[in-house]
Amino acid sequence: MMKVNLGAGTDVLNGYVNHDVADLAGIDVVHDLNQYPWPWEDGSIEEIKMYDVLEHLNDFMRAMEEISRILAPGGRCMVSVPYWNSWCAHADPTHKRGFHEITFRFFDPDSSYCQERPYYTKARFRIIEEEFVLAPFSPYFALPGVGEIHVRRAWSKKIVGLIGNYLISNLIHDLRLTLEKPRVVP
Repeated sequence: MMKVNLGAGTDVLNGYVNHDVADLAGIDVVHDLNQYPWPWEDGSIEEIKMYDVLEHLNDFMRAMEEISRILAPGGRCMVSVPYWNSWCAHADPTHKRGFHEITFRFFDPDSSYCQERPYYTKARFRIIEEEFVLAPFSPYFALPGVGEIHVRRAWSKKIVGLIGNYLISNLIHDLRLTLEKPRVVP
């Protein structure tokens, strides 16, 4: 089984097959992820790292189905995407969309969102980890000694999510998740 770093850019990782749309130094596979199928066999990948990629793709649902196809049962996909109302969701002219914390629950068979709408897609992933990434005052100021803040605890995420959705835009910078393909699809 292999590990794949999708959309690696210049973040080339040892022990991974590094992929990008551009033929950059250290890239093993050059492929446009808007072209299907992706160049990996069914169930051939044990781990996918996919930071800042999904927001660039034309068809999010099809991309999730392709991730499901190439990921082995029990395999994991680490995803980072821009939050729907953060500056980074809108600043890059190649971004197609931002994401909400509910978005990935439509793929989680344990979630009521997936259970109520199982017809959206056959792709299924359990959410193993989920965090908000905050970058206070970004992109305008960098606070000395304050980098990214990662919010992981359930109640903290509820409070930050409430504030970030209803009171303060640009509070949540990114969502980071670890998704696991079920060994048996429910």
